[in-house]
Amino acid sequence: MQHRFRLFGGTLAGAMTVAGLTTLAPWQSEAAPPGEKTVTVTMFERQYADVAAACTDQLGPAGYGYVQVSPASEHIQGDQWWTSYQPVGYRIAGRLGDRDAFAGMVEACHAAGVKVIADAVVNHMAAGSGTGTGGTAYTKYDYPGSFQDADFHTCRTAISDYTDRADVQNCELVGLSDLDTGKDEVRSTIAAYLDDLRSLGVDGFRIDAAKHMAADDVAAIKGKMSDPGFWVSEVIHGGGEAVQPEEYTGIGDVDEFRYGGHLKSAFQGGGLAQLKSVADGKLGSANARTFVDNWDTERNGSTLTYKDGAAYTLANVFMLASPYGSPNVYSGYEWSDKDAGPPSGADGWTGTHARQAITGLVGFRNEVGSAELTDWWDNGGAAIAFGRGGKGFVALNNGDGALEQTFTSSLPAGTYCNVAAAPADSCDGNTVTVGDDGTFSTTLPARGALALHAGARTD
Repeated sequence: MQHRFRLFGGTLAGAMTVAGLTTLAPWQSEAAPPGEKTVTVTMFERQYADVAAACTDQLGPAGYGYVQVSPASEHIQGDQWWTSYQPVGYRIAGRLGDRDAFAGMVEACHAAGVKVIADAVVNHMAAGSGTGTGGTAYTKYDYPGSFQDADFHTCRTAISDYTDRADVQNCELVGLSDLDTGKDEVRSTIAAYLDDLRSLGVDGFRIDAAKHMAADDVAAIKGKMSDPGFWVSEVIHGGGEAVQPEEYTGIGDVDEFRYGGHLKSAFQGGGLAQLKSVADGKLGSANARTFVDNWDTERNGSTLTYKDGAAYTLANVFMLASPYGSPNVYSGYEWSDKDAGPPSGADGWTGTHARQAITGLVGFRNEVGSAELTDWWDNGGAAIAFGRGGKGFVALNNGDGALEQTFTSSLPAGTYCNVAAAPADSCDGNTVTVGDDGTFSTTLPARGALALHAGARTD
């Protein structure tokens, strides 16, 4: 079975305005995940029962606002991670759990104050033929109870030219049968599936491979739902390509793939000072969902990954501290084989979502809210610092040696816990005292971070 990797890279080109979006549906697009807690965590390929436990024990207490879970649908059999992205029907009957497990997860996460985003694969169905994880026998273009031959585009060849809009949106992504989302009956079937997930309490959706559906089609599907919730579209930017991320911002947020590439450049030798202009050449902050990496980019080398160790952690700290975009923390599993599926037990997961440097910055972001970026400092190399008005201040040292520095902040005088190193309620040895003039002196260890915020004062 072919992998579902997609093209990535290049510079902004060819953006176009899509007409008719405002007439297709009565809803307004969300500019960011609604609510005061706007950080999402993607728990990639986690069993739904395990996500429920994580919401109760880790995500809720840390202050995450959303958890994104892997696709809830029947899919092809196999151990590889990408089998989850080849649906054969819309019943919740995959390897991550059944309908009851999914519903129980949503209930547990809501009880912990965490909303749920479902990864929805609606551009295509599976390639080949066989029996799905829920027992459904299928062949390509015939998926009993879901779609038949007439529901698919007539282009039955793989996408070959990303400068040709029709090729990108009507032909087959790595051989996967491409649904004709321009047809009303196809839109209705997809909308009914998403409505069903909403009936189980799902709060929103990540639309997989949205780039391969016309923006008008995606908007029409959303418009068929009575209450679609929060949406974010996966639209990978490619220089000179026919389809661009800006086309989808009228529908909801869009995953900003250029962001992760920018962070990789900065943390792998380009210098952190360039991050002062991290928003340049990208989607507007109100439309962008940011991430250091995801399951595609960690495998194709376009971003940092957990294998980059401390630099990866620092990149996540920066993402959570910076005001640009709506951050999505990626928490996956260790791998050496790019195709390898998830671990079957408790071992082998990266646990990124639960590290103190990450959870401390989730709380930091919740505290600083929309406060403006202030007090920027950099040494022209591996260290930067900046404030979030009078509510927070963060400093990063990606260098090989310790950094002794006096910083100027807008924080009120007082003693603060460095939440990147310790939780605010047990901060012995990790405090910083800010003077009446907003200055403080500290030593940042090599590959270390400091984060202070008004909710973590210890005096």
